[in-house]
This record gives sequence, C-alpha cells and structure tokens, in this order.
Amino acid sequence: MLAKNPRAPLGIWFIALSFTTIASGLAPTRDIELPLQRAMLPDTATDRDAAMSAPSMTLYHNPLSPFVRKVMVLLHETGQQDRVALQNSVLTPVNPDLTLIDDNPLSKIPALRLADGNVIHDSRVILDYLDQQHVGNPLIPREGSARWRRLTLASLADGIMDAAVLIRYEVALRAPEKHWDEWLDGQRDKIRRALALLEKDAIAELTCHFDVAAISVACALGYLDLRHPDLDWRTANPQLAEWYFEVSQRPSMIATMPKI
Repeated sequence: MLAKNPRAPLGIWFIALSFTTIASGLAPTRDIELPLQRAMLPDTATDRDAAMSAPSMTLYHNPLSPFVRKVMVLLHETGQQDRVALQNSVLTPVNPDLTLIDDNPLSKIPALRLADGNVIHDSRVILDYLDQQHVGNPLIPREGSARWRRLTLASLADGIMDAAVLIRYEVALRAPEKHWDEWLDGQRDKIRRALALLEKDAIAELTCHFDVAAISVACALGYLDLRHPDLDWRTANPQLAEWYFEVSQRPSMIATMPKI
C-alpha cells in the first residue's frame, strides 16, 4: 500500500498510486503463480522412469531355441532384459516366419531390431553387441588370448546346438522311412566328441567365469536335456554334469528355462 506523503503534490501522489495499482494487478501473487507452474509442467520423474523402462529393442524370440536362450541369459546376467521387447517367432526350415524375413532374409532366430531400426542377427553377433551396452564386467573379453579362447569354447557349444537342432528337424519333420540314419549318427557323434573335449579340457575354465563360453555351453546342455534325453550325456561326462547342475540354479538360467 502506497503511503501518502503530506508534502507531495496531490497530482504526483495520484499518479504514483495509479502505477502501483496497475503493477499489482498485472503481477500474479505467489499463491496463484506456483499452482499454475505446477499445472503446466509434466510429471518429469514419472516420464523419465517410463522412458527408461520402455523397451528400446525388439528380439525375434522363441523360448525353445537354444540360440535365443543364450541371448536371454546374457540379458538377465547384465540387467538388460527390460530394454528388449520379445516378438514370438515360430518357424522351421520349410515354414519361415514371414514377418522375420523382412528383417532377416535367412529367416533365422535370434534377430535383434535396434532402437535406430537396424537389425543384427546371429546369436554371436547379438551377444557381442549387447555385451557392450552395459556397465558391468564384460562377458566377452575385449582383447588378447582370453577373448579367442572364450569365443572358441562358445563356438564349440554352438556346434553342439547346431547338430542337436539338425537332429530335431530330421526326426520331427521327416517321415520315419525317410530318416537318414548315417547322417543322424554323424550329428550325434559330433555332439559326443565336443562334450568329451569340454569334459577333458574346459571344466576349470567354465567354472571360473559365467561368461560367453559358460552361457553357451549351459544353453547347449539344456537343449540336449530338452530334445535329446536319449543321448544320456551325463554318464560319459560327470564333471560337466556337476558343473551344469550348479549353473542351472542361476536366476538367469531358471528364468529362461524352456517349457514344452
């Protein structure tokens, strides 16, 4: 409130009073201003949380595929599972997924569509990419002899999966009278030889780190249990069986266990 100065001319006092009244009318009070500001601002914390939790990538996925399971295990181990949306893909060599073909002309899973729209495929490529998207210790050594050794063990596990999947296709998709028994025996021999090598030379390496090699071997053994229990791989490989029993209790392995 403007105090009247008895010595000031009456006209000047009225002019000052007018300016004060106009200014006070134009300036909103603090009690009005703050609610208006709050109403205009978005709930930034909620928006930020939603943006961070929203999947930014899409994985062509089938829970029965050992190659897909490798990717899923790594996502769980590195805390990235919420970044990836799963798109179910059911396919065989003679019945491709037409949606998948647009992103991977080979019609093979896994395939990963990135946030920028590009698509990468082959589980080894996807694992390498995802392993460079988290802040923890790498699951694939970045350089040196350790990198090549761990990738070689992972490749051996992939070979077990390849042979096991081919056996599955031959037995499940072809009529029994058309089965190529010699070819099937050849695939089973590949699996037995690879398991024997892991049993003999790799138990200590698999035990020391649950990394790309261990993940790949664990997923290969899980697939043998799922599709080929008749191979009875544990009898000839007791150390490998003991190691697998332990790692199969990991949360990432339990969360990705395939169910028929």
